[in-house]
Amino acid sequence: MFTKQVTLPDMEEGFELPVILNNTEHSFPAQLLNYGYSYKLEVDIHGTKVIFEPDEERNWRALITNEDLVADKKISIDLLKAIASAIEVIVK
Repeated sequence: MFTKQVTLPDMEEGFELPVILNNTEHSFPAQLLNYGYSYKLEVDIHGTKVIFEPDEERNWRALITNEDLVADKKISIDLLKAIASAIEVIVK
């Protein structure tokens, strides 16, 4: 499924996140954001920066800016779930 193992130093410099959606592989630019003992991943979805962070149950939630929300950017829930699943694979 993934052709290259991504390591944490690579993630801080930016990397391509491979995502499978509807049996098609997509790739999105991503970057690890370190916040002390926690971290988030910023994923560029067609020009919209979406922050993925682990919640209290260690599931991934997606956050977008209020500006993007007001601009009514259409991002598929299925795509967000697929990206969260891809993140889960690389951080384990």
